[in-house]
Amino acid sequence: MRIHDEVARLDALRALNLLDTPISESFDRITRMAAQIFGLPIAAISLTDTDRQWFKSRVGVDHQSIPRAGAPCAAVAETASAVVISDLVADPEYIDTPLFHQGIRFYAGAPLVTSDGYGLGALCVLGTEPRDTTPEEVAALTDLAAMVMAQIELQHAFGRIDPISNLPNRTQFLEDLDDLAREHPGELRFAVLVDIARSEQVGSLIRVMGTTSFDEFIRSAGQTITDFIGPDRQAYHVGETQFALLSDAGYSLDSYKTTLAAGMRATTRGSTLRYVTTPIAGVVPFRLGQMRSRDVLRAAHSAAQDARGSDGAIGIYSAAMDRPHLRNFDLLRAFGEALEQPGQLRLAYQPRIDLVTGRCVAAEALLRWEHPELGSVSPGEFMPVIENTPLARDTTALVFDTALAQIREWHLSGLRIPIAINISAANLEEEDFAINLELALLKHHVPAQMVELELTESAVMEDSGRAIDRLEAIRALGVRIAIDDFGTGHSSLSYLQRLPVQIVKIDQSFIRGMAAGDERDRILVRTMITLAHQLGLRVVAEGVESAAVDAALVALGCEEAQGFFYARPLDASAFAGWYDRFNTGHPTIAPAAPRAVA
Repeated sequence: MRIHDEVARLDALRALNLLDTPISESFDRITRMAAQIFGLPIAAISLTDTDRQWFKSRVGVDHQSIPRAGAPCAAVAETASAVVISDLVADPEYIDTPLFHQGIRFYAGAPLVTSDGYGLGALCVLGTEPRDTTPEEVAALTDLAAMVMAQIELQHAFGRIDPISNLPNRTQFLEDLDDLAREHPGELRFAVLVDIARSEQVGSLIRVMGTTSFDEFIRSAGQTITDFIGPDRQAYHVGETQFALLSDAGYSLDSYKTTLAAGMRATTRGSTLRYVTTPIAGVVPFRLGQMRSRDVLRAAHSAAQDARGSDGAIGIYSAAMDRPHLRNFDLLRAFGEALEQPGQLRLAYQPRIDLVTGRCVAAEALLRWEHPELGSVSPGEFMPVIENTPLARDTTALVFDTALAQIREWHLSGLRIPIAINISAANLEEEDFAINLELALLKHHVPAQMVELELTESAVMEDSGRAIDRLEAIRALGVRIAIDDFGTGHSSLSYLQRLPVQIVKIDQSFIRGMAAGDERDRILVRTMITLAHQLGLRVVAEGVESAAVDAALVALGCEEAQGFFYARPLDASAFAGWYDRFNTGHPTIAPAAPRAVA
């Protein structure tokens, strides 16, 4: 074979990314069939590399490769035609070769030929006794070799190779990991996910460089990682900026982390964009076959996210740190189902008390979730999970619809009480939020002054200009607006005086600090009340749990309060009865007497 033909043949072989990949069941089936057709104990799919015959699949063979010199499979690849040797003893070219010294006397091999005519290797069968072959056997072996080649090119052409990096993709990674687990069950390995840039860096790079240059950056990063791990191991392109790889056997976690750290430094040094990207890596130790392949990749991604959120460039997977993320995912999925299945979600109403009159003057609608398997899930757990997802809009719509229907029902029974409803930053991003609110009010025949919207300082500050416009539109309807958890967010005077709000609710952490005797919290509460009054705002204290705190808030001039001292959140059916008893001085619930503000 001419030298330039051999170079082209090797290029074709390596472009398929087959060398040194795990044994594959899809190829093993064909190899076993070849052995059965010939009735022989040994068969293999052999790829002809520079100086070795590497076995992608093997039956009756213990070793992964043999030298290329003196191997009949090399002749099959070089000539791209079938080779049959009835007896190696009778062939001077193979009488003194490793195969002969291993006891092999018979060989038959059919070529693996690409569509461009390059011979990659052979599907071969071997025996320890001389034998002849029939034309039918050779034809069957040739057909099976064609099936192997079709499998190779099909995997390469459809969904297995990333077109930008030319590396095997996530699908191939998962399949190779499954194959490796079948070959070496229980063996300790480390899976690594390398993420070369944050999502916001990707957006900036594409904006500045364009997609073509960004693709070149990705190719370069893949090549750097491939060069670092060496020719005997495979890198995979599993995400836009993410690459995965598997360790060899025999490493400890500490030794592998040291090796990986050196590779990360080399990758960073070799990058043309090392000053504008932030590469990190996640490592997950696992035993082959004891963890599903997709869970291995997910765990590596989780470890990489932990590294992204810390000062280190390498994160090690921790089940304890990963558990909350899994819980959040389960909650998100289950909550979506709960929105579609009536019965799990309901509203409870916590009374709000006028500290001057001692009467209930409003209520806050609080979403409650009772899941058939997860049980009662706290809003403090599920609301942060859903508020930045598409579920936020549907959740707010459900709460609005339920709360407004309740206002109307109470109104018809003679109970006129405003209800406060919580909204999130996601709601303020909806251009039609105020319009939908107005339509909901009309639908339920509820006056706007019977509704109050609560949102946190942080929700307003995410996009203060647009948020203020939305709030102005809401206020124009006649709906009151309250800042919830006041004191825990930005608490900026410059923005507070610009907001079209009427109420501030002091966060319960400060109120409980007062109850514990913390003088600093008392000073902060007094300052917040004074500030709110100077801006013409009404003040509500959250988390009141004792008469002493109630009295202290009265002395500080706070207008309203809510908390367990007055009542826990109540179902709609219980609220009306409680309201009547509380406001008329039922003997079992002593309402506060009317008081003058100190």
